[in-house]
Amino acid sequence: MPDVLLHFLTSGVTGLGWLGLLGVLLLFTQLTIFSVTLYLHRSQAHRGVDFHPAIAHFFRFWTWLTTSMITREWVAIHRKHHAKVETEEDPHSPQTRGIGKVFWEGVELYRAARADRPSIEQYGKGAPDDWIERHLYTPHANLGPAALFVVNLVLFGIPGIALWAIQMAWIPFWAAGVINGLGHWWGYRNFESADTSTNLTPWAVWIGGEELHNNHHAFPSSARFSMRRWEFDIGWAVIKGLEKLRLAKVLRVAPNLDIRPNIAAPDTETLRALLSHRFQAMTDYQRKVLVPALREEAAAAGARLRQLLPRPLRRGLVDDGRWLNAEARAQLQQWVAERPRIQALVEHRARLAALLEARSHDAAERLRQLQAWCQEAEASGIRALQDYSARLKGYALAH
Repeated sequence: MPDVLLHFLTSGVTGLGWLGLLGVLLLFTQLTIFSVTLYLHRSQAHRGVDFHPAIAHFFRFWTWLTTSMITREWVAIHRKHHAKVETEEDPHSPQTRGIGKVFWEGVELYRAARADRPSIEQYGKGAPDDWIERHLYTPHANLGPAALFVVNLVLFGIPGIALWAIQMAWIPFWAAGVINGLGHWWGYRNFESADTSTNLTPWAVWIGGEELHNNHHAFPSSARFSMRRWEFDIGWAVIKGLEKLRLAKVLRVAPNLDIRPNIAAPDTETLRALLSHRFQAMTDYQRKVLVPALREEAAAAGARLRQLLPRPLRRGLVDDGRWLNAEARAQLQQWVAERPRIQALVEHRARLAALLEARSHDAAERLRQLQAWCQEAEASGIRALQDYSARLKGYALAH
């Protein structure tokens, strides 16, 4: 075999060694993650940020080249996930399909969701529909990865094929498997949202900020996923960098919550803040009312908290046992029924959640119900509930 041909097959036209190939791999996969989280997710699916047309089209082109995903389909599937979260209609919920199915077969679930054309039309509105989308990106979605295969082979030789294989597996593993699967199965929660979403870790730069999945479900339209001082969203850092260059415009971020002191009764400002921060309100209730009450129950019984009530059942108190099986749910209901004080707290929580989640547009009636709830909480004689009511009345959106 001629030396020139051998050199081409082993190194391509670039002649890069393994260290150079590793650098290329990290660059290419990071660009792919950014294309998904910044363009498909934050910009197209949730309209949290707009990009300069040149940047937007680069992300769109790179997604076509490295994933073969079609913007309209990805957007529709993700919007449906939010609209039908943790139900049988959720395209990829571990609660209904099993963690093993979502983690290992996330790509198959995505393909099945693509085949549901009525849902694609319903949830995919507003996605790009220009000439290049109609004539190249959508009808020839698989041409992108095929072209990338040839480009990798020419640039890097046979090692480029391995590089291509890793690129093709990157999004199916990290997005379809880890984020869609583990992001609703394991991790920590900042917000008691009405689903099982979790933050996998405070920082994971190789998945673009998508690790902060619970934060995202609490504030879906926010372009920023980080919510706590110790969390780092590299996707948000990129957005802010592009914004300084006038290549991006942030449209929405999660509003900040302020607590006003000494508010006698909930007012319209309270209600507005609660509707924006309803998950924060439920999180405060769990941490400032239910948990202290459980600790007091354990102390009175001379037991540890885990002996008083196992962790899965304690978690069930937060969402009325929604994610427990029938036997565990019955066990939790029996345990609560035997403790009038805990039962009162659980009932107050359920009423507050129903008030905040109601779809009523009658703000005056909702405010009246909120005021009545606070009056009953203050008359309950339960100190933690009274303190919570005083805090709740002071909720306001920070200016």
